[in-house]
Amino acid sequence: MSDNVQSRRRFLRNAVGASAGVVVLPHIVPSTVFGAAAPSERITIGCIGVGGMGSGNMNSFLDKKLAQVVAVCDVDKNNLNRAKEAVNKKYANSDCAAYHDFREVIARTDIDALSLALPDHWHSIPVVMAARAGKDMYGEKPLARTIHEAKVMRDTVNRYGRIWQTGSWQRSVANFHHGAELVRNGRIGKVTRVEVGLPTGGPGENKPVQPVPENLDWDFWLGPAPWVPFRGVYHWDWRWIMDYSGGQLTDWAGHHIDIAHWGLGFDSTGPVEIEGRGVYPKDGMYNVPIEYKFTCKYANGVEMVVANDKQVPKGMGTVWYGEKGWVHVDRGRQATEPAGLWNEVIGPNEDRLYESRDHHQNFLDCVKSRQKTITPIETACRSITVGLLGEIAMLLERKLQWDPEKELFVNDPEANRLLSRPMRAPWHL
Repeated sequence: MSDNVQSRRRFLRNAVGASAGVVVLPHIVPSTVFGAAAPSERITIGCIGVGGMGSGNMNSFLDKKLAQVVAVCDVDKNNLNRAKEAVNKKYANSDCAAYHDFREVIARTDIDALSLALPDHWHSIPVVMAARAGKDMYGEKPLARTIHEAKVMRDTVNRYGRIWQTGSWQRSVANFHHGAELVRNGRIGKVTRVEVGLPTGGPGENKPVQPVPENLDWDFWLGPAPWVPFRGVYHWDWRWIMDYSGGQLTDWAGHHIDIAHWGLGFDSTGPVEIEGRGVYPKDGMYNVPIEYKFTCKYANGVEMVVANDKQVPKGMGTVWYGEKGWVHVDRGRQATEPAGLWNEVIGPNEDRLYESRDHHQNFLDCVKSRQKTITPIETACRSITVGLLGEIAMLLERKLQWDPEKELFVNDPEANRLLSRPMRAPWHL
């Protein structure tokens, strides 16, 4: 039996069943703290996870007049030092604090909000801690590694009255917004089918056990995931290992599945039936599906197919099919049938969706106003749930029935055990 098959079986075997507000206003920094040239007030931000997406988010907040980045945190010293230097260079001072442990950032009472960009297996614990500490959060998608974690995160953020923005930034892009509005307003008639094309999985090179680099705290990077020897996988390639991610499927669920739900008006619900199949690597350390395809059916009869782009006719993006035509949106492109449909204007008295043209600015504005963001945590919970339901259906290789209200599989203890998984001590929710 290959190592890969054994690792998938271990993932199934180790899964455990699902277990089961105070409002804190932001600490606004007066202009006197930053000098006469500073805005009258700024929202103080701590950035936890500052490589990759975290660095991009941090740089966006550095450019916002409403924000003041005051702390950075990462278990990779190289990322940490680069981030600290970038912040200090931007503000022309040496005030940015650098931390190895995210709990120290959360403990600071002078920080209003957090930018969170961590591997998927590390999403839930900091969010729950930060919500309890009164922090507002901008958190990367996908929301969580398991459905149970996503539910706990959502419930805790809402219980403590925190502002949450998911990094599902496509909702703040004009063509995705217009496409979803066309569908919502019946321009293609009753929707019967949706196709969602996501990237094809591409596991990286298999790597041998090797010494941990001096810049990395490997045990902390693993956190709640099972301990394994270091094989050089701690940045991009963690996406191909089930202990940390569900691959491209879950990595992109918060983008194109999110947009599909937006157009359908399904931000607070989910499918009732799921089935699918995946193609997994035959050996080696990587074990997420290379190719995948599953079908979800919703209570109103809509069928949604989610697959890697090679298995759907129009490739990447979201396509809604209705009785009178279709709408396809993707990054940098769109198409409709009939062709002239895209140019139709949504009137002021029609169903108008929440509009934003700057995802990070929308978060900051909502921290001040205490209004919901364009991608609140409920929508993130529902979009990643679809991706994770597909993952479970492919692992079990059978059709599953889902109750979107109770958020449990119907009369299926085996499947319900896969809604959560154990965390390595001392970490817990």
